[in-house]
Amino acid sequence: MLALVRTELSKQLRRPRTWVALGACALIPIIVAVALKASPPTAQEHGENPFFLLSVNTGLLVPGAALRVMSRLFLIVVVALFAGDAVAGEASSGNLRAVLVRPVGRGRLLAAKLCTAVTLSIAATVTVAVAGLAAGVVAFGFHPLDVLGFHRSEGQLLLALAGGVGYVAWSLMGIIVFAFMISTMTDSSAGATLAAVGLYLTSQILDAISALGSVRNYLPTHKLDAWDGLILGRSVGSDMWQGVLLQVPYIVLGIAFAWWWFRRKDILS
Repeated sequence: MLALVRTELSKQLRRPRTWVALGACALIPIIVAVALKASPPTAQEHGENPFFLLSVNTGLLVPGAALRVMSRLFLIVVVALFAGDAVAGEASSGNLRAVLVRPVGRGRLLAAKLCTAVTLSIAATVTVAVAGLAAGVVAFGFHPLDVLGFHRSEGQLLLALAGGVGYVAWSLMGIIVFAFMISTMTDSSAGATLAAVGLYLTSQILDAISALGSVRNYLPTHKLDAWDGLILGRSVGSDMWQGVLLQVPYIVLGIAFAWWWFRRKDILS
């Protein structure tokens, strides 16, 4: 199994698309830091999520600002691309048929491809945080946060950032599994990617409609931003646990259906 995962991972790392996506994940936080340095936000922009305003006081908040922005769309597209191409990409090129001619079980191959997609997605999320941290420290220094009623030491900010990265990565698992599931059902990588992105954008739109009431509690993006308070020192335990548990049914059902469909899919004809 580990050999299969290594093979799949090395295959993805040889593709220019992978490095372009990861490079963009590193570039955007740097642009955010440069923009904040060149044009600091004003106090009027202070709101419920004042990452940009507070980032000018310590570079340790720049990765939080970048994650906050990129987790709404860009990271969704990146992880959907990795997962949506996992099976459909090789099916469309004919490589999947050649792989299954060898004595490789479909279940093991599917598990290896999912592990690879998850690994690359986690790498993308971590890249955003690391690039944002490096750029932020260069632009605004390595300082504690002690302004506008917020009091956080350097250690607290770094620990909270690690928790935020982990939460964002986990919150993307639903879209990863959904894109992966669609990837087993089609030979179009673009189709699988767009289907997953469409699902999450629709979820975000519906989540903004308060008239839907408790229905919003079951949308995959409902607690997407629950980690904000973790970095800002607010109490978020309940919201974050809800967000963690919210992804579980999407992950379990998506993997089960992907496995069921792929086991019965006629690939060799």
